[in-house]
Amino acid sequence: MDAEVKSTMHKVCDVDMEKNILEENERLAKKNAELFKKDGVRAFNILGAIGSGKTTVIEQISERLDGKKVGAIAGDLTGEDDHLRFKAKGLDSVAINTGKDCHLDAHYVSHALEDISIEELDYLFIENVGNLICPVDFPLGTEQEVVIISVTEGDDMIRKHPLIFSQSDITVVNKVDLADMMDVDISVIEDDFKKVNPHGTLIKMNAKKGEGIEDLMSELGLP
Repeated sequence: MDAEVKSTMHKVCDVDMEKNILEENERLAKKNAELFKKDGVRAFNILGAIGSGKTTVIEQISERLDGKKVGAIAGDLTGEDDHLRFKAKGLDSVAINTGKDCHLDAHYVSHALEDISIEELDYLFIENVGNLICPVDFPLGTEQEVVIISVTEGDDMIRKHPLIFSQSDITVVNKVDLADMMDVDISVIEDDFKKVNPHGTLIKMNAKKGEGIEDLMSELGLP
């Protein structure tokens, strides 16, 4: 009986702790949003699994924002690969290494903003840690969220991870040129997306060649 009571109490404590964590993240996300608004920065949260093409999409968009000051936050468990790619493209970039954390949160972002000349930026792209599960409950204060998946992940990704797609502003299906090679039916992905997010926007893309980038920029309201 004692063991059963302790187990129940542990679950209650876990629920209370999770609630507190999510509430604190929400508070910090609002502060980030206020900072973006004060400095006139349009910020976007770019999510997706590892290898889906998040970095390439950000690079392609930044190349088309001629004359605009663009920044990036590169989130990874470790390393600076994406951060260095952004720097090579001329973006004001900072890397966040989360260690064991499988997502960025508003607290991580708030500290990263201290290392970026945020007041000088027109646009900020936050590349989240490669994951379709953990980032769902952690808004960052951005105005829109874009989820990117690749046909190389299969045509069942939306069925397996419906929550992140149900709340995304825009979903991108990347590497469509490889669909036949991967035996992936893109219409299946489209049908699954309509079921979980009937009012959402889905864009098909070959980011490496720049195909579909203008469509995404239009949906984001970028020039």
